Amino acid sequence: MLSVAVVGSGPSGVYTAQALLRQSLVPDVRVHVLDRLPTPYGLVRYGVAPDHEKIKSLQNGLRAVLEDDRVTFVGNVGVGGPDGVSPARLAELYHAVVYCVGASADRRLAVPGEGLPGSYSATRFVSWYSAHPDAGADPFVLDARSAVVIGVGNVAVDVARILARGADELRATDVPSAALGALEQSRVRDVHIVGRRGPSQARFTTKELRELGALPGARVVVDPAELALDPAYAAPEGLPGVPPAVVRRNLEVLRGWSAAGEPAAGGVGRRIRLRFFLRPVELLERDGRVAGVRFARTAPDAGGGVRDTGAYEDIAARLVLRAVGYRGVELPGLPFDAVRGTVPHAAGRVLRDGVPVPGAYVAGWIKRGPTGVIGSNRSCAKETVASLLADAAELRGRAAADDPLAVLREWGLRPVEWSGWLSIERAEAELGRSLGRGPVKIPDWPGLLGAARDGER
Repeated sequence: MLSVAVVGSGPSGVYTAQALLRQSLVPDVRVHVLDRLPTPYGLVRYGVAPDHEKIKSLQNGLRAVLEDDRVTFVGNVGVGGPDGVSPARLAELYHAVVYCVGASADRRLAVPGEGLPGSYSATRFVSWYSAHPDAGADPFVLDARSAVVIGVGNVAVDVARILARGADELRATDVPSAALGALEQSRVRDVHIVGRRGPSQARFTTKELRELGALPGARVVVDPAELALDPAYAAPEGLPGVPPAVVRRNLEVLRGWSAAGEPAAGGVGRRIRLRFFLRPVELLERDGRVAGVRFARTAPDAGGGVRDTGAYEDIAARLVLRAVGYRGVELPGLPFDAVRGTVPHAAGRVLRDGVPVPGAYVAGWIKRGPTGVIGSNRSCAKETVASLLADAAELRGRAAADDPLAVLREWGLRPVEWSGWLSIERAEAELGRSLGRGPVKIPDWPGLLGAARDGER
């Protein structure tokens, strides 16, 4: 029997488990999928926007893997943190450990005023409306009239869409009651999505972009002058390094919005303003909290980047969300490349000073950085599993516990197994029924753990 722990139950972790199950080189494999949370699915549960039901349905495929008899879900077990298991101790329990811990930190703007009240990471906002138990009752300034979202990727589009979407449209989703109530009382009417480069260098997909224009009661506004600044505006097929079809489709959508012009005052409920060639240089303060963002106007340069023009523009806002990317976090006990925000590796084998660490592997964002889409984790996991299987003979010579869960309990941990997760699902369905809705997520640790323990009695 080859005993493998996979740390992280998001897509990269579950796809790693799936690759281990589907291979035929080592048929006698046992996989424990560990997660710090008592719930599985990672960013599919806590990162995908609640109104993206098709993407959230990926949980069904992940579920099939976790319900395989050769797989055991082990929730409520942190690794590397102050209350969790160190990588060194975890290595005592399994022949191999694959770390699929993602990139949980957000990148910062590194500008004055970023820490003012009213300024948040988009990650924190997403966690709030996704009911992540670490989020708590964040005091987002939804009584603001104007919000600025800094970044032009799909996360920026997601948070802007949630701000601009009416609460009634979200009632059918699993948004927690507190967040739904706050969004219902929101006074935000102008949402600015701002990028320092042009639209041809934006990271959103055409599908996400078009969804903004389909929101009832909202209009998308694009400045024709900013659109015309982009070198790809006239001839997108000539742009190097970017798939021409994606650029052409995005520009086609943006052209349509720019041609429609500014909506008449009072004629629309909310406006989503897509702004380009603006670089944030300072968050402005009034009465002890954020009051707006000062941007430097940029323009394309000859090298494909942007340069400052010397002009500035202030956008008033009492809510600022930064969505400029994610970053991996060091796991104490594992090597870490602080520049890249990843664990050094060779084809998934963890490296310390260039030498493989016996029994330690990585997959997902902590391996390659926060790039690609959910499906990109499949090929990434397969590469890592191929390395692990090539090492199988050596790995079997390592010590492993007969019953790792029993040892974890001896160490004072209280794992939540699959039966506990099923109990959480039932409790969320019941909560939704009591509110006249579909399943509603439980947003706090006591509620989740209480529901899990009910199922384990």
